[in-house]
Amino acid sequence: MAFGWIDDHAAARRRAGLVRTLRPRPADSPLLDLASNDYLGLARHPEVTGGAAEAARTWGGGATGSRLVTGTTQLHAELERELADFCGAEAALVFSSGYAANLAAVTALAPEGTLVLSDAGNHASLIDGCRLARGTVQVVGHADPEAVRKTLRTYDGEAVVVSDTVFSVDGDAAPLPRLAAACREAGAGLVVDDAHGLGVVGDGGRGAPYAAGLAGADDVVVTVTLSKSLGSQGGAVLGPAKVIDHLVNAARTFIFDTGLAPAAAGAALAALRLLRREPERARRAREVAGELHDRLTAAGLDAVRPDAAVVSVRAPSPEAALRWAADCRTAGLAVGCFRPPSVPDGVSRLRLTARADLSGVELDRAVRVIDATRP
Repeated sequence: MAFGWIDDHAAARRRAGLVRTLRPRPADSPLLDLASNDYLGLARHPEVTGGAAEAARTWGGGATGSRLVTGTTQLHAELERELADFCGAEAALVFSSGYAANLAAVTALAPEGTLVLSDAGNHASLIDGCRLARGTVQVVGHADPEAVRKTLRTYDGEAVVVSDTVFSVDGDAAPLPRLAAACREAGAGLVVDDAHGLGVVGDGGRGAPYAAGLAGADDVVVTVTLSKSLGSQGGAVLGPAKVIDHLVNAARTFIFDTGLAPAAAGAALAALRLLRREPERARRAREVAGELHDRLTAAGLDAVRPDAAVVSVRAPSPEAALRWAADCRTAGLAVGCFRPPSVPDGVSRLRLTARADLSGVELDRAVRVIDATRP
């Protein structure tokens, strides 16, 4: 029977406690949100939603075509200029999603004959980019610059190292300065995904590469998402102008995909401008993450110290993590639940988001609920 194997896979997922389901949320949820990636609390900010509405009224509901045909508006170009300026890059290119940006950067910068070194903790979008690249891929230990250095020494040819800047599961940061040093010793390029760093890490939220002194470097390419700190949708690649020009001509997820909807571009641009005016939002997000971690560990929970705005709390099993998240929800708290295969180490956990707009009272409530419902 066609697709009969799906039943076997579904049964295996049920036995392992790994079934995933969609849960549509209402426009005005009563839950305290520690699950979304709205790190700066901008997704519903009047300036951001106003930017989206104005862009839709001006440019229409959709981009109407690929970026190379009709999908590039003056708004897209403006967003690219301001993103590059904010992050200290020479140029930027906007994509329809952060996933598409990562696929573009990795595949277009790792042609046949290139050695691609991928951190073991990388996000699925980087992993998929490596799978689609024509180069030879080798996975290296998590956040291990010395492993990168040793591997690069054995290869005499073009090479590129691929890593998250802030890893999405535990919220730990990559050792970017040492990683860049290892790359430079071998003349290798460095591609980093700053999805969880932009808006949170660095001076005024300019990102982890900026904080590490790598902004504007001619051997570093940065990908970002517009859907987390900027409260919108879409992604971008930032780097040397020659790299951006190469992506325009070679990246399939740019050439063959419909451009980012104007409303999303307008929202992202409004959020970026707001962040410029209110840089304290980035610092506050980091402070909230630290407070959340300290309160959770004081309660005896196994929480990982955050380097940005993600705080994870480890659970004893996939089933326990799922039940824990459901009990939190019943108590009025929305939390993320990460289980295999989403976690590279196989350890299930709650994934919490420390938003800049969370109050002390809300943090107290969140910790009480998580503690009271622990497995």
